[in-house]
Amino acid sequence: MNLPNSITLTRIFSIPVLIWVLTSNFFSSSNGERELIASFLFIAASITDAIDGYLARKRAQVTTMGMLLDPVADKLLIAAAFITLVQFNPSIVPAWMAVIIIGREFLVSGLRSIAASEGFTIQASDLGKMKMLVQIVSVVAAIVEHHWSYLDLYLFRLPVRPVAIISIWVMVALSLISAADYFIAFWSKIDRTSVKRRRRRSFVLSRRRKQKDVPAV
Repeated sequence: MNLPNSITLTRIFSIPVLIWVLTSNFFSSSNGERELIASFLFIAASITDAIDGYLARKRAQVTTMGMLLDPVADKLLIAAAFITLVQFNPSIVPAWMAVIIIGREFLVSGLRSIAASEGFTIQASDLGKMKMLVQIVSVVAAIVEHHWSYLDLYLFRLPVRPVAIISIWVMVALSLISAADYFIAFWSKIDRTSVKRRRRRSFVLSRRRKQKDVPAV
C-alpha cells in the first residue's frame, strides 16, 4: 500500500464520518459546530483527490488499485454528500437535484468503464474540472446555510443562501452539460473504433478471397 493509495482510502473512510456528523445529534447546531466540522471534513476530503493524484504521478506510483479506488472514492463522496444534504437541508438541495448530480457521476463512470474495455480512455474535460470546484462550493454553502444565512467576513457580509442556491443550480447545469460532453466524446471514439474494425475485417476477408482465387499449379 503506497502513500497515494493510503490517502485515497482516507477519503473513503471520511465518508461515513461526514454522514455521521450531518445526521447525528452528537454535535450542536445552536452555535454552528456541526456545520463547521462537516464543511471542514468535506473540504479536506475533496483536497485529497488532488493530492493523491499528484503524488502518484510525481512518485511514479500509479497502480491498478489506485486507478480503481480514486474514481470510486470520488463518486462515493459526492453521492454521500448530496444524499445526506437532501435530508439535512432540503430547501437548498431537493431530491431531484441530487438524482441528476449523482446520476451524472454514475453515467460518466459507466462510459469510462466501457471505453476502457474497448481499449481507449476518456480524459477529464475542462467542464468536468470546473464542476469539481463548483461541487465543493455548493456542498459547503449548502451545509453552512443550514445555520447561517449571512457570514460576516471582516468588512464584507457574505450572503450564504444566495451563494448556495446559485452554486447548486450551476452544479446541476454543469452536470448535465459535462455528461453530454463525455457522451459525445465517447460516441465519437466508439464510432471511429467500429469503422476501423469494419475496415480491418473487410481487409482480412478480401485477402482470403484473393488467396482462394489463386489457381493451383
